[in-house]
Amino acid sequence: MGEKEINEFLSFLAIKKNVTASTQNQALCAIVFLYRHVLNRDIGLLDGLIRAKRPGRLPVVLTKAEVRKVISHLSGVKKMIVMILYGSGLCLMECLRLRIKDIDFYSNQIIVRDGKGNKDRIAMLPG
Repeated sequence: MGEKEINEFLSFLAIKKNVTASTQNQALCAIVFLYRHVLNRDIGLLDGLIRAKRPGRLPVVLTKAEVRKVISHLSGVKKMIVMILYGSGLCLMECLRLRIKDIDFYSNQIIVRDGKGNKDRIAMLPG
């Protein structure tokens, strides 16, 4: 098989067989492995390959009443962490790494140090 046949096969999986994107990707990886490590041949660029679509997922979002209900069942440090997470939009590890010096009560700000991409940023301090 050449580049054209491999392209046709992988596109066939996506269009006719309606496989998931991960199944098509696994088939592609298997073919690449076969050609590189078993046959010792270059596969080519595989231009024009039709990729299987990943399904779009909607996030699950709690209503304000549901959030209040969850928070009402918590106490102490866990309650404070959940309230900060909900009110400021911090990631869990960002919240767990917070120190008192990172909170500016006068400006109602939280300084997030070494967040995503090793960047510092400012988030609002919830009431």
